[in-house]
This record gives sequence, C-alpha cells and structure tokens, in this order.
Amino acid sequence: MVIVNTDYISGKELEMLGMVKGSTIQSKNLGHDIGQSFKTLVGGELKSYTEMMNDARALATRRMVEEAEKLGADAVVNVRFASASVMAGAAEVMAYGTAVKYKSE
Repeated sequence: MVIVNTDYISGKELEMLGMVKGSTIQSKNLGHDIGQSFKTLVGGELKSYTEMMNDARALATRRMVEEAEKLGADAVVNVRFASASVMAGAAEVMAYGTAVKYKSE
C-alpha cells in the first residue's frame, strides 16, 4: 500500500474511491503522568508522551490502511494527521486521506 501526503502519485492515473480514516485515543498510566509532570518543571522532551504519540500515529495509520484495503485501494493519497487532547494525559490521533485505485491503461 502506497501512502503519500500529495494528491498524486507520479506516473499513475488515479480513480478515487473515497475518504478513509483511522483513529485512536491513547493515554499513559498515572505513574508516567506524575513523572512527566515533574519534567515540566525543568523543561525538556517528555519522552514517554513522544512515544505514546508515535504509537498512536502508527495505530491510526494502520487502521486507515485497513479501511482502504477493504475498498480495494492501491494507495492512500493526501494523507493528513490530526490530534486533540481529550482529557489530561489523553489524546486522540486521527489519520485520514483519500483511497485510490490505479486506473488501467
């Protein structure tokens, strides 16, 4: 499955199948939340949250691809990510794009 953030794939004529998306809501456990709150006092990267968001993006992307595969897509173009805080320590991540099929020549 080809996944790109452009609205085209070089050398391919595309037939649009529709929008596909995948999402997840992730949180860290209370121990990580407390530890990371102390880190905000001194500054620096919150590695536990960086890892959480990377995992969330990967899961959301996988779910988007699964939805595209159900449509018989060859690729997903114009892929975008969105995130939002749901509550303290929890975030939603969504991956979305347009599922496409390569046109036969």
